[in-house]
Amino acid sequence: MADTALVLGGGGAVGGAWAVGMLAGLAEAGLDLSRADVIIGTSAGALIGTRIASGVPIEELYAENRAGERTVDVTVTLRQTAAFLRAALGSRDPERSVRRLGRAALASRTVPEAAVFDAIATLLGGEVPRWPERDLRLTAVDARTGELKAFDAGSGITLREALAASCAVPVVWPPLSIAGSRWMDGGSRSTSNVHLARGHRRVVAIAPIPKAVGPHPNAHEQGAALEREGSLVAVLSPDRTARKAFGRNMLDQTRGPGAARAGRVQAAACAQAVAAVWQD
Repeated sequence: MADTALVLGGGGAVGGAWAVGMLAGLAEAGLDLSRADVIIGTSAGALIGTRIASGVPIEELYAENRAGERTVDVTVTLRQTAAFLRAALGSRDPERSVRRLGRAALASRTVPEAAVFDAIATLLGGEVPRWPERDLRLTAVDARTGELKAFDAGSGITLREALAASCAVPVVWPPLSIAGSRWMDGGSRSTSNVHLARGHRRVVAIAPIPKAVGPHPNAHEQGAALEREGSLVAVLSPDRTARKAFGRNMLDQTRGPGAARAGRVQAAACAQAVAAVWQD
């Protein structure tokens, strides 16, 4: 069994800021999760994972989030929200649910695909780096079939493409045309994809939104399944104070600095549980 895996879930600008705060707080407590053997990122977690794997210090990421830097304006209308919920909640079957969401995403009139790539570049501060030498896996879902894919350096696509696909929120951003398919947000059927850490002995998952909308397993259930297979697992999700800091709109970038601080504070309460998993 391989050793350590860091799983970073999706959660928009606000949840991503909280996750960075958690990483910073844990590092302050002597638990540097950025050194994981594999980093698995979904949506906002894909952006964070990419920057960590590319060598950006966690404290630098935290400072950016506390200052509200590197943001893009994403507006979600009531009509888009209704279309998303109607599709995701239209079936109790997980496979049908994700395919319904994919059809809704493909049919929606949104921004051009180029705008998504531009947004990714902005969030990364300009030029998108190449795939790092680290084991980095970024998730996306095929909008036509509902299949989950974890892209990596050997997948034959650029890091820019993998990031854009992982962040393509259904109905809000278009599914991205990559490698002969149309790809939407990696959190469309699981917001964290903790199950992809199967085979690793020590797993820490930071899940800003533990469960996707619809009939899908949550991050804690996926973590429990890994534990039954022999892994040591810690799944971290927002506490009450953090959820209050989030507000109701996970894309509200004005909430990012407060969410980052809430994550760093919460990390102190999680450090012992993480140490039990991460340290020998």
